[in-house]
Amino acid sequence: MTSRLIGLTPSRRTVLGGLAASGAALALPARFASAQSAAPIKLGFQLHRTGIGAAYGRWYERTAQAALTLVNEAGGINGRPVEILFEDDGTDPKRGAEVMEKFASQSNCDAVFGALFSHVVVGTAPRAGELKMPYLVCSEGHHVASGKLNRWTLQPGITDVKSQVQAMAPWISSTLGKKVTMIFPDYAFGHDHRDAFVPAIQAAGGEVIEQIAIPPTETSFTRYLPRIPSDTEVIYHVMVGPAVLTFVKELGEFYGSGDRPQIFGFIDSLEAVNIASPGLEFLEGTHFWEGHCRYLQADAGEHEATYRAAVGVDDTGASVADAKDISTYAHMFSVWETLFILKAGMEAAGYQGPADRQKLVEAIEAMTDMPYSIEHPQGAKTFNGKTHQVFGLQYISKVEGGKLVKVHTTSPEDGMYPDEADYTAMSF
Repeated sequence: MTSRLIGLTPSRRTVLGGLAASGAALALPARFASAQSAAPIKLGFQLHRTGIGAAYGRWYERTAQAALTLVNEAGGINGRPVEILFEDDGTDPKRGAEVMEKFASQSNCDAVFGALFSHVVVGTAPRAGELKMPYLVCSEGHHVASGKLNRWTLQPGITDVKSQVQAMAPWISSTLGKKVTMIFPDYAFGHDHRDAFVPAIQAAGGEVIEQIAIPPTETSFTRYLPRIPSDTEVIYHVMVGPAVLTFVKELGEFYGSGDRPQIFGFIDSLEAVNIASPGLEFLEGTHFWEGHCRYLQADAGEHEATYRAAVGVDDTGASVADAKDISTYAHMFSVWETLFILKAGMEAAGYQGPADRQKLVEAIEAMTDMPYSIEHPQGAKTFNGKTHQVFGLQYISKVEGGKLVKVHTTSPEDGMYPDEADYTAMSF
């Protein structure tokens, strides 16, 4: 089912106040008054409403709605109102391609964004290329920057796994230990971690002594845990799917109250899960990567409160409407930032309609620095137009008293690596 949303949220005044403080967007003409066309710009959102990505999808949709409100209250794009059409892809590659077809052929969307799960992106991108549809993904997978996709597919709102891993491996090696056992999902996203972390930890003086790949639909993990070597110093986990809570609890039961290795996880393992949930006491003192810190930190930037109010999240990362509804805070900023990148790209390209889709891609390719602002609340970034990939900050947090406390921040430069592709040299 498709839904269109241009509605307002209770936090509208707060958000617009933040925009005024940053000197952004409000310089646009009076609301929709100067547009050459009164027709709305239509953006398709490939939504994981069902399937293993449903928890992300719920919060991605809310974040998109909040950003949409801000965009429209500030004058839309090129003076035109903006609509977002949401379509459920079931977190399924085949369905993803079908959704792309519908956006292009039936809805006549101007661009498509939103997909997170790597296998869905990989399954959808070829159809986006065939349809000549700008496809801005919020995925983290290395498939974009590796050159495996096409010129119509970009990842300008969130860093990729290779960048994340490269930036953090030196800290893991120097702080937690050098002998690492990896536990990861056995599909594209997990393979990115495997392929990127092994050389990254070696370069930092460590080594991966065991790799445990687990099907993403697995519901119990006890049969895998005995494979962890006894001389493991660090367990690196990045599980996803509906059974992540079970994974962490079973890991705790496996080690009990005795000695255990240091544990470094990607918060993907506990997105939408309360860190203080019963059975997760085992996590006290362990570390996590976060793309955006779930708990409001003491040194939070000036735009953090404005962004949280807009997306309806409190200082703990829970919904302001329901404390039991935990956000996917480490990832959902990418939706917000990607919508503002689309806005900036369309304005730079003088976008008028589908005939200008190529101009839109070229305008985004020309982007470089993305300063910290309400449009980029996660932090400053640098976009590489050749590889269609953005580079930004990474955060490492420690579980202390059932909360996530930031202990290390990397720089965008820490995660940069030599280009593996040049999409700008490829044809459309």
